[in-house]
Amino acid sequence: QVQLVESGGGLVQAGGSLRLSCAASGNIFSINLMHWYRQAPGKQRELVASITRGGSTDYADSMKGRFTISRDNAKNTVSLQMNSLKPEDAAVYYCNADIRPTQSGYLLNYWGQGTQVTVSS
Repeated sequence: QVQLVESGGGLVQAGGSLRLSCAASGNIFSINLMHWYRQAPGKQRELVASITRGGSTDYADSMKGRFTISRDNAKNTVSLQMNSLKPEDAAVYYCNADIRPTQSGYLLNYWGQGTQVTVSS
């Protein structure tokens, strides 16, 4: 069994910062791509940022320059530093990862349960 558990969400004023973290645990041989997604009420889930095992990153256009994704391969964690938050950034943020549970196994995709980010204006 593999679990992804997010933490760090909460309430912040517009212009403020939050740092989200996600820890993967369980039967893990290796983790490839890791992502952060978000979903606001009434909207589709959208990709926020991605990071490869080697540390290459990619961001949705609206997050570039404000959000920073990072990972610690030794600890199987991924983080999202969010600065200059806007009310429209309010959403449930989800961690997502492509994980190989065993050396000879397939890559499987896993989701965390989500963490709420609320931004007051």
